[in-house]
Amino acid sequence: MIRRTLTLAAALGLAFPALAQAQDGANERTLLFADEFNDGALDRDKWITIGPDFWVNNEQQAYVDDPAVIGFVDGAAGAEGGVLMLRPLYKPGVDPHPDRKAPFVSGRIESKGKFDFTYGRAEARIKLPDAEGTWPAWWLLGNDKWPDTGEIDIMEYVGEKDWIGVALHGPGYSGETPLVNKFFFPEGQDVTDWHVYAVEWTEDELLFQIDGHTLYRVTRPMVENYGKWRFDNPKYLILNFAMGGAYPFKTNGIEEPYNGVPQETVDKVKTGKVAMLVDWVRVYAAE
Repeated sequence: MIRRTLTLAAALGLAFPALAQAQDGANERTLLFADEFNDGALDRDKWITIGPDFWVNNEQQAYVDDPAVIGFVDGAAGAEGGVLMLRPLYKPGVDPHPDRKAPFVSGRIESKGKFDFTYGRAEARIKLPDAEGTWPAWWLLGNDKWPDTGEIDIMEYVGEKDWIGVALHGPGYSGETPLVNKFFFPEGQDVTDWHVYAVEWTEDELLFQIDGHTLYRVTRPMVENYGKWRFDNPKYLILNFAMGGAYPFKTNGIEEPYNGVPQETVDKVKTGKVAMLVDWVRVYAAE
């Protein structure tokens, strides 16, 4: 990827307050992986990118490896140095997939083949846009066939700015998983503020957290009510910005102009200001 750093945060509308974050003692633990996104370019020793052949959930974007959708920002208010910017762009007619014909392009990065871990704490400091039908996410995935090696969704967002979702997927509890929860922000806060989204993962339970507050706990017996426990194997990191598709559509019921995406969001995307900003990603060993 060509190096690209945006220094005018205001051009993306990046005005937001800095918030104190609770790290739950993570700074005293062994750091296994970190990317602070301060170098102005994607670290290819840590991340791979996903291309346009990938398609799931009737999503309305083609993933591309391009600095226009996987970029970097200096000077974002409230950030601790540089930030990763994943953003969709409205580009109808450029999708090479013969069946999809997606109107948007966007970015997805993964640590697959570069880094994975079993048990510990994974956290990322993220700021999300106010745009209905967008579907950015921060999650962990097993290395083999889905859903047999498990999926941990640390943060999923479908464009209703007062809440985010968390979930587990595995054999017998994938897709419309029963192991899911929503977190509704307290009054005066929402996804457009900076928040630390994290999971504490041990042999027998997972704690989903926002800013150090546990919003959902899943235990081995809870999972085994539905299927086999698949959270005893290595998982890699994923950050992506999807558009529309199954989860947004089942939330908002919007069919036009695109599945799960209203015209208002299309117009916002056209401005170039709809983005998921990631201040940093850190993974710590189990306590």
